[in-house]
Amino acid sequence: MTLTRRAFLAMTAAASTVAWARQDPAPQAPAAPDRELAPGQHDLKLGDGDRDGTLYIPKSYSPDKAWPLIVLLHGAGGTGRSTAYAFPLADEFGVIILAPDSRDEGTWDLLLHGYGPDVEFIGAALTRVQSRLNVDRRRRGLFGHSAGVMRPAEVHGKPKIFISHGLSDPIMPIDVTSRVFVPRLKRLGYDVTYREYEGRHGVTPAIVRDAFEWFGR
Repeated sequence: MTLTRRAFLAMTAAASTVAWARQDPAPQAPAAPDRELAPGQHDLKLGDGDRDGTLYIPKSYSPDKAWPLIVLLHGAGGTGRSTAYAFPLADEFGVIILAPDSRDEGTWDLLLHGYGPDVEFIGAALTRVQSRLNVDRRRRGLFGHSAGVMRPAEVHGKPKIFISHGLSDPIMPIDVTSRVFVPRLKRLGYDVTYREYEGRHGVTPAIVRDAFEWFGR
C-alpha cells in the first residue's frame, strides 16, 4: 500500500517532536533486490531543482527480509539532509529512513496553504522506495520535528502516536500546543506516548533515541 492522500492526512497530529506508527496487516510480497542501492546515504533523484530528498539505508540492510521504514520530515527551512542526526540510530535499530524535501524552501505546504504538492511528493517517494527496497509495510512510521498544528482533513484509523516537547520552547510554547493536543488525542481514543523534557525547540539526542526505541516496540 502506498501512502495515499487519505492515509497521510490521517497521520497528521502535532508537537515539537512527533512520531506515528502505522500498522498495515495486509500481506506483502518481498521487493526484488536492487543492486544499485547499497547501504548508506542516497539522493532520491525524484524532485525538481534543489528540492529532492534523502534516502538512508542501514549498514546491515539485505533484501532477503523486510525492513521497517521511517518517513522523517525536516523542520522549517531544512532539507532531508538535515535529518542526518538520525542515521546512526537507523544503523543501530535497523531502520530505513526516507527524508523528503518540502516543495517550498520555507516549510511544508500545510502551514502555507493547506495540503497539496508535499503530500503528492511524499507518496511518490514512498512508491519509489518500496519498489526498490524490501520494506515491511506493517512497520512504517512518520516522524517529524516542529509540527505545531493539529489540522487533520479527515480521520482514518488510530495510529499509535509519540509526542515530546521541550518545557522552554519559545517557538511553539508547550502550554498552547502539546499540553492541549495530547489530552485531546487521548480523549479521542488514541494510544499516545508523551514525553516532556528540559529544553527549548531543539530535540535532544535522548529524546530522538526514545522515539526510535518506541517505534521498535
